[in-house]
Amino acid sequence: MQDFETIEVETSETSIFVRSRGAGAPVLLLHGFPQTHLMWRGVAPLLARDFTVVCADLRGYGRSGCPASTPDHAPYAKRAMARDMVLVMERLGFPRFSIAGHDRGGRVAYRLALDHPGRVDRLAVLDVLPTETAWDRADARFTLAYWPWSLLAQPEPLPERILAAAPEAIVDDALGQWGSPAGAFPPEVRAAYVQALRDPARAHAICEEYRAAATLDREHDKADRANGRRIACPVLALWSAGGPLDTWYAEVGGPVALWRAWSDAVRGHALDGGHFFPEQAPGPTAEALKRFFGSRAPGSRMG
Repeated sequence: MQDFETIEVETSETSIFVRSRGAGAPVLLLHGFPQTHLMWRGVAPLLARDFTVVCADLRGYGRSGCPASTPDHAPYAKRAMARDMVLVMERLGFPRFSIAGHDRGGRVAYRLALDHPGRVDRLAVLDVLPTETAWDRADARFTLAYWPWSLLAQPEPLPERILAAAPEAIVDDALGQWGSPAGAFPPEVRAAYVQALRDPARAHAICEEYRAAATLDREHDKADRANGRRIACPVLALWSAGGPLDTWYAEVGGPVALWRAWSDAVRGHALDGGHFFPEQAPGPTAEALKRFFGSRAPGSRMG
């Protein structure tokens, strides 16, 4: 992504690191754990042929800032992270945009669509279910397969010490055990993911984000469900063929059915590859996103 423009956007709470390139309708790409914006290195250049692509590091991740947290973890709730992205896109001149979010980025993306419906044209969620849905359906296989949910949400300092002391083991386990081959992650990319976890401030921020997911994010989802609040824009769900989302929830109709509890306009399908299919299969991922994001009127740039 060397030919992408590098931007640091200052907000009232932190700084967000961004890479951007292209022309046309704006598309924001948000990464998951244990990644950074680099996860889009194969997808973003393909999308930039038709769109203005913005790849951001979430607060606490990559090269973005790590604002101080609070006892209720609110600075790392998806609501706060979504506000960051609204400000980033405003500063870049985009009052409306589309979003694709993978893993943790998918949670920020759908929260942004719920909290700021006038901002989002289209929403793509990659290998992710709504936070409260995932927790509500959690069982032993979920807990064992997705250990960061429970481990990193434990009270400090235990998970922070584990992340900072053994970042290579954390990254290797995630990248190696969630269905994607090692060859999908070049050494320099793996090194960047490891380096981010080695920083104690980032380790703490990431743990706070997981603590927020176990508490505030769930409460925000519950409140929206109770109030009948739904995602207003069209939604595309993509997930790993043969992975947990493809198999665990088949009896209830799979990811599309579960997302339809949140939106009236959901479509989706599986893609070949493990959890990190955007890195493993950037071509098919970009093509699916291009078709979805391209089926709407272009976004507008602020003057």
